[in-house]
Amino acid sequence: MCAKCGQRLFAWIMAQGSGTYNKFVGEKKQSLFANLHGKVLEIGPGTGANLPYFPKGINWVGIEPNPYMHNYLKQEAYKLGLDNIYLRTGTAEHIEAGDNSIDAVVSTLVLCSVPNIANTLQEILRVLKPGGQFLFIEHVAAPQGTLQRKVQTTVRPVWKIIGDGCRPDRETWLGLEKAGFTSLNYEHFQAPIPIVSPHIIGVGTK
Repeated sequence: MCAKCGQRLFAWIMAQGSGTYNKFVGEKKQSLFANLHGKVLEIGPGTGANLPYFPKGINWVGIEPNPYMHNYLKQEAYKLGLDNIYLRTGTAEHIEAGDNSIDAVVSTLVLCSVPNIANTLQEILRVLKPGGQFLFIEHVAAPQGTLQRKVQTTVRPVWKIIGDGCRPDRETWLGLEKAGFTSLNYEHFQAPIPIVSPHIIGVGTK
């Protein structure tokens, strides 16, 4: 499959499936994002699945590397009546924002697919203001030695292709713990999709 074809297919899959996924995690998102304010940067916003859960009045900036996601996201923003948004193409490893300029960074189901998680987290820390927060919901590797972990590792090569770089067996929490946040709080929870479960949800503060 060509790269553009894969990106287009993944954007369509995300657009079709985001409503079902939000039925499961919607309350968690509502709680996690309730106190967002100021300038909020979302990495990999995809088709705009998080937009309904953000407080009104924030200045939202989205960095989405898959250009085929953009139209879906703009349609969602229009439907919600959001006009204070700025969407651009880019990657989380090279964020076009000044040092200490962002009040909060949001990531949901993104750290599984970034090429270098350590570099990505350092970029997030760079752009966050002192006291700024990184809010995340991510699917992570199942425990070592479990059948689920073996399945995740087995399907990883194919999953990366159909999932736009997604690695279902990435131990994302280890990267977060090593990144250098002043404080980091997260918890695991189960999701109804075996390959991309468990999840972690939490907040890292600069």
